[in-house]
Amino acid sequence: MNGIWGNKLELSLFGESHGTAIGITIHGLPSGVVLDLEAIDHQMARRRPGQGKLTTSRGETDQVEIVSGFFEGKTTGTPLTGIIRNRDTRSEDYDDVRNRLRPGHGDYPGKIRYGGHEDFRGGGHFSGRLTAPLVFAGALARQWLAGHGVRIGAHIQEMGGVPGGTFLKEPANDAVLDRLSQMTWPVLDKERWPLMEESVLNARQDLDSVGGIVECAVLHLPPGLGDPFFHSVESRLSQLLYSIPAVKALAFGSGFDLARMRGSEANDPYRMRDGAVVTTSNHNGGITGGITNGMPVIFRVAVKPTPSIGRPQDTIDYATMKDTQLEIRGRHDPCIVPRVVPVVESCAALAMMDLML
Repeated sequence: MNGIWGNKLELSLFGESHGTAIGITIHGLPSGVVLDLEAIDHQMARRRPGQGKLTTSRGETDQVEIVSGFFEGKTTGTPLTGIIRNRDTRSEDYDDVRNRLRPGHGDYPGKIRYGGHEDFRGGGHFSGRLTAPLVFAGALARQWLAGHGVRIGAHIQEMGGVPGGTFLKEPANDAVLDRLSQMTWPVLDKERWPLMEESVLNARQDLDSVGGIVECAVLHLPPGLGDPFFHSVESRLSQLLYSIPAVKALAFGSGFDLARMRGSEANDPYRMRDGAVVTTSNHNGGITGGITNGMPVIFRVAVKPTPSIGRPQDTIDYATMKDTQLEIRGRHDPCIVPRVVPVVESCAALAMMDLML
């Protein structure tokens, strides 16, 4: 397999969910970048499991050990590697799924692709556990971007079928992102959160799970980033965002609603404001012709329900090639949407840094 992404900024992801460690190597970081380790720890904590009744009880600290490319508080310009030790694995929970393939997981295609040699425990390299190194890399990228005035923030737009607000109606700005950054569960409309939480807890009680939508904004990007066609901003972002295992759909700006508009509605008119070119609407999500136009980059990702559920499910026994049923044991999130928020922000940060470099 190829676990490498990037152009100017190159990432190499490694590890398995129940292996000794997971991690990432980052090539192309400029030298002399001062890293705030506490800020990195904060981002890691946002994604970390075991934080309440909405997440899995797996107790990982997600402490990152930087083993190269960092000296005396600054990046050296050489490849930087961060390692996260796996400490709270219960591999025996996965004995039942060695041959009984879990619906919604990568078990079956993984067996075909790797000839049965894949690490099946906890999903192995297919697991959402591998998003932790992405958050670490994204935390570094966020610090570099902040030095160039760029800000990133996301919120739970919908969860368990309960909708919240959207940046298309409450425009993203520094004040909104400040408010979201201080929330444990970032939502634009706080009154909607109890309903979202109730939906998740009801699913957990039913031995089931739910999904949702995460909306993200990138502010203060300069116009002119990206290229048309193969290296458009949408293309570069999409490749990283679809690397998040649970993401199954992506939309920029007004997304699918654009298909229902006329051109007179969908076009974003240009005006001059304080000597700068702006648009009076942002249906195109800050990207036209595959290139940033100076407006906030806005996009949304759809996160599917967690496939590991306690209900009996139809499957097959791959050893006997016969139909059977499976009840998944172990510790699993009834909804991973809250933990996906920092992962989405991190992917956005990495894509934007790569483009700006």
